[in-house]
Amino acid sequence: MIRLLGVILLISAVWATPSYAVNPDEVLADPEMEENARAVSRHLRCVVCQNQSIDDSDAELARDMRVLVRERIVAGDTNREVLDYMVSRYGNYVLLKPPFQASTYVLWIGPAVILLLGMIAIGVFMYQRRPRTVPVGANKRNTGASGLTDEERKKLDKLMGKDS
Repeated sequence: MIRLLGVILLISAVWATPSYAVNPDEVLADPEMEENARAVSRHLRCVVCQNQSIDDSDAELARDMRVLVRERIVAGDTNREVLDYMVSRYGNYVLLKPPFQASTYVLWIGPAVILLLGMIAIGVFMYQRRPRTVPVGANKRNTGASGLTDEERKKLDKLMGKDS
């Protein structure tokens, strides 16, 4: 039983490792340039998959973007220049971590605002659902144990068919 559990854990660990979509024909011959290309690719969003880097995506557009990154690096661009070039073509959206500037305030502040509004809504909901208690002596009218005045009790008895 323990061996079976160990085998299942091992298989799970192997399947859980990330796989990269870089094809062998895309890999640069110079290991340093390839490492630069991979570093840049990890910061760029696949515009088709939206939540994956182009390094992880199998989409055709991601492949084209990886090739473009490698072409720019081979041409002598620094990592910053490659990122700037990709932003000039695709906008800040292409960056997995967009800069904090006026056009991206919603991206950075939006989730916190939504969380705050949700917490306020839950607080209001919980406040409205709390049991309402009337302090003793707060109602100056003559009410019995049922909370009705004598006049209201007589009307209720009449409606219920109880004549007293």
